[in-house]
Amino acid sequence: MNSAMGTAVIVFAKAPVAGLAKTRLAPALGAAGAAALAQRMLRHALAQATAAAIGPVELCAAPDCAHPLLQAAAADCGATLADQGPGDLGARMHRAIRRHLAQHRQALLIGTDAPALDAAVLRQAAQALHDHDAVFVPALDGGYVLVGQRVADARCFTGMAWSHAQVMADTRQRLRAAGVRWAELAPVADIDTPADLQHLPPGWLPAMTSPDLT
Repeated sequence: MNSAMGTAVIVFAKAPVAGLAKTRLAPALGAAGAAALAQRMLRHALAQATAAAIGPVELCAAPDCAHPLLQAAAADCGATLADQGPGDLGARMHRAIRRHLAQHRQALLIGTDAPALDAAVLRQAAQALHDHDAVFVPALDGGYVLVGQRVADARCFTGMAWSHAQVMADTRQRLRAAGVRWAELAPVADIDTPADLQHLPPGWLPAMTSPDLT
């Protein structure tokens, strides 16, 4: 058995519907194109989490997991479904990690915005938790796209300001102050704004472009 088995992988996502998902990409792709890209990134993230083969995969959705597109994506890769529940992003991430650490030795939480976050990176992150308390994959924009813990610790989640360029820097400061041993893997791009579209894998963008923009 893989030494990292027992690492739960939690995929945070919104339903990939127009007007809800990836709205900041709408100026470049249109609302429908942004939603189509969100669906492709959702399925890619779930596929990579499954391919990593390090433990069970859960799709944890906001505002809930009732949308048929979420249910179909989870079913196609054998993932379970859960609601993120109330609270800000930090509260929801901490609650999901804590819930899985009650049953598994380690937990990784990822979003769906970073196509470079593949199965190999997930396995590397799980391995890093063998001798660190936490692991992160920073984003090029100053945030992070993966967080993993082996003990549920709210200190890097509670009372944090999110969605700005200092999220990872603020997190490092908190980790140092708390004496937490953490690992960081190589940073990757996440896809949030039209300028980020250059980081999509080859061939992804043409299929995503909304027909009403031609």
